[in-house]
Amino acid sequence: SHPQLEDTAPRIVEHPTDVLVSKGEPATLSCKAEGRPAPVVEWYKDGERVETDREDPRSHRTLLPGGSLFFLRILHGRRGKPDEGVYVCVARNYLGEATSRNASLEVAGE
Repeated sequence: SHPQLEDTAPRIVEHPTDVLVSKGEPATLSCKAEGRPAPVVEWYKDGERVETDREDPRSHRTLLPGGSLFFLRILHGRRGKPDEGVYVCVARNYLGEATSRNASLEVAGE
């Protein structure tokens, strides 16, 4: 019989890095977590949870299967830069949670 695989708390194995993006361009913030059971990944920007197309089908942000956050195009308008900020990804399972390093997403100037 196989030895029972032990459940493990999440750990981040790939952290996001700072990105500089032109408005209207796509961008990806990487995040990869391991754990058993497989952790659920959520993203936070400036401390607030980031909504993705899982919550809002019209969202321009997609949570990729591995946990990375993909932006179809970086929004930037006269009223501000809604995508700009400091992001972290948090991976959770019933044993605990792990938080990635901070990554800043900056929108390049006009």
